[in-house]
Amino acid sequence: MTTTITSEKKQLKQGMLDNVMRQFNNAADIIELNKNIRKILEVTNNEFIVHFPVRMDNGEVEIFTGYRVQHNNALGPYKGGLRYHPTVDIDAARALAMWMTWKTSLAGLPYGGAKGGIQLDPTKYSQDELQRITRRFTYALGDNIGPELDIPAPDVNTNAQTMAWILDTYMSTKSPNERSKNLHVVTGKPIGAGGSEGRDRATGYGVFLTIKFWAENKKVDLKNKRFIVQGFGNVGYWAAHFLEKEGAILTAVQDAYGSIYNEDGISTEKLLEYVQANKGSVLGFSGANTMDSADFFGLDCDICIPAALGNQITVENAPKIKARLIAEGANGPTDVKAEEILLKRGVDIIPDILCNSGGVIGSYFEWLQNRNGEIWHLDEVLEKLEKKMRESFGKVVHKAKSKKVDMRTAAFIIAIERLEETYVQRGIFP
Repeated sequence: MTTTITSEKKQLKQGMLDNVMRQFNNAADIIELNKNIRKILEVTNNEFIVHFPVRMDNGEVEIFTGYRVQHNNALGPYKGGLRYHPTVDIDAARALAMWMTWKTSLAGLPYGGAKGGIQLDPTKYSQDELQRITRRFTYALGDNIGPELDIPAPDVNTNAQTMAWILDTYMSTKSPNERSKNLHVVTGKPIGAGGSEGRDRATGYGVFLTIKFWAENKKVDLKNKRFIVQGFGNVGYWAAHFLEKEGAILTAVQDAYGSIYNEDGISTEKLLEYVQANKGSVLGFSGANTMDSADFFGLDCDICIPAALGNQITVENAPKIKARLIAEGANGPTDVKAEEILLKRGVDIIPDILCNSGGVIGSYFEWLQNRNGEIWHLDEVLEKLEKKMRESFGKVVHKAKSKKVDMRTAAFIIAIERLEETYVQRGIFP
């Protein structure tokens, strides 16, 4: 059994790296990317693997492995999340760091791409242990992160509290007169620790916005449209929250524990209350019935939002999908071969580097506020976020039409062309 699970995890991680490289090469071929620039973008700039000891609550010492991969910084400091998950390893970090490079470039941000995390299951550790693990990991990374070098953010199984621990640990390594200059070493912080209004919902709100823009483009009314969400964490919840406000109906949710379904609709707010009181699981929620998770993606719906982990939509379940639209709240949720099946069937896909870019845009706003000593109100943050994402969505739709390609390829082309222009203008040292 252990061998099977390990093998499945290995295939998942190899698949993510293979997927991002196929997506990159496909777009690079179409635009006939300069071969020398292609060589640069095919590899990561820096990769850090750190092993560090942490004392557990019982007095025993456990060794953890942490990763940080910095893919490219031609456009600005490295930017990307830190996740705590058993699937985290160097290949997963490489794939996710590359996606971040394309995501920040597409959004027009002055950032490059990075990603990382710790290989662990956070549910097996106490809050105090997670704090010590986080602080020790931050200390191990040292000056390989920094407010003008590499700015981490929350990701899978990390949150505002995690960022506060990183911030405090990082600032503790600086002299007193330098500490105030390092508030923007991480984003996604609690409000009281320099966080931004709206950052908590930025990714999910961005997913909703891209669905809204798609509906406007297709002249579709979202009212009474049925949608399903895989992953009811921060991204899945907020996307569902805003869609429900538009009159759309949430009919099914899947998480790591199982799947629930109610054809008459699931209350997003009641489900959130239940999940928060039930250690993060949707199972047992009285407003829905439990269903076989293998049938989740085949449910009758209009919109499917995969907002969990990578490679969830595969050649096995893609033919069963009935949704007209897939909005990728997660990074790399759709396998390349599965996407080919879906596109041939006329299913629209809003690609991850566009769909979930609200998070990094929100992080940019927080970074700017910290850097400039400003505080923006929630309405201002959401208004700026919608303007930025509408601009990106419009560019992708226009590029897709002009190049006669799908939305993902169009998004990659825009991202790569911006990087190519930067390298052409600046030259390559020496």
